[in-house]
Amino acid sequence: MRRFRIWGLRVLLVVAVVLAAGVGWKWEDIQRLLAVNSLFAEDRIVGNFSSMDRLFFHTELPRGTGPVSPLPEQPRAIPDLGDWVQERSVTGIVVLKDGAIAHEAYYLGTKPEDRRISWSVAKSYLSALLGILIADGAIGSIDEPVTNYVPALAGTAYDGATIRNVLQMASGVRFNEDYLDYHSDINRMGRVLALGGSMDDFAAGLKVRDRAPGEAWQYVSIDTHVLGMVIRGATGRSVIELMAEKLVQPMGLEAAPYYVTDGYGTAFVLGGLNMPTRDYARFGQMFLQDGYWNGRQIVPAEWVAESTAPSAPTAEGAIRYGYQWWIAADAPPGEFFARGIYGQYVYINKPAGVVIAVNSADRKFREPGVFEQNLATFRRIAAALQ
Repeated sequence: MRRFRIWGLRVLLVVAVVLAAGVGWKWEDIQRLLAVNSLFAEDRIVGNFSSMDRLFFHTELPRGTGPVSPLPEQPRAIPDLGDWVQERSVTGIVVLKDGAIAHEAYYLGTKPEDRRISWSVAKSYLSALLGILIADGAIGSIDEPVTNYVPALAGTAYDGATIRNVLQMASGVRFNEDYLDYHSDINRMGRVLALGGSMDDFAAGLKVRDRAPGEAWQYVSIDTHVLGMVIRGATGRSVIELMAEKLVQPMGLEAAPYYVTDGYGTAFVLGGLNMPTRDYARFGQMFLQDGYWNGRQIVPAEWVAESTAPSAPTAEGAIRYGYQWWIAADAPPGEFFARGIYGQYVYINKPAGVVIAVNSADRKFREPGVFEQNLATFRRIAAALQ
């Protein structure tokens, strides 16, 4: 089987080289395309998720010269996680109790300093940045049409959608999010990213709606890219520059994060942020503390409350959604989380004073019951620390 797989990859490489010669691709383009096609392969996924900067265009966000914000260590007993860690291919976990590290562990050959891919956890970071910019006056209201700030979206499926609509994943835009379908919109987008295309052009190329904006919730990752377009249109600055200035540097992260970018240097804001697990935990602790961290109010407390409330038009009894944040259907007040494919989480339980940051390489993340198992595990940890 291994010999067959190696042979198959060689054939794929030969085909790619032949095609590249016909369309003028560069060798780097071929490498990125091959990286996309093998990104989640069982024998590569763990290494890939800790080294996306080897595979894709990327830009580092300077962390500044300030000191690293402290995370004191106060180890506490937590439930045995052995089976869950193995089943879910966990690579890193940091548990904070009242702002101190109660538990920290790394698996599958990864290291604490690895800058791990966030996937859709990055969406919650962009929501935080948007809240800061609204407070700064750069954006007037989330009830303004996105075309007020991005005229290029006039005449597209986003024409008539408000910032609130895209924040809540209720744009109504037709978008196939199936990662297992080669021809899905999400995978077409991945190939645009790998080949150095323009994410802005991809978003502007979406012309069809399934429903009116605001009518119903549907998870559409490209909505988050449109939020990035709004931010850039409102400020005349890049998300990378703004994220570094408004969030990364004030938070005192231990390592400079980086964004995967398209070929034009535009940040892959819907899933391309990379940082150590401890720094994801810092972000969660800031939200637990109503946006206050490292001696200052970084995200407005009002935005923290508003963005993590279940305001999106989700189906009755289903998982709920705020402004790029998730809330379980049965969540008690103060429990919410950021969530990314393949098992990335920043779980916040304000009543318990607990934050849990998890990175994983879980190829079975979509199987029935996996999310429920993860949530139950987080709740068991939180309950044990009260």
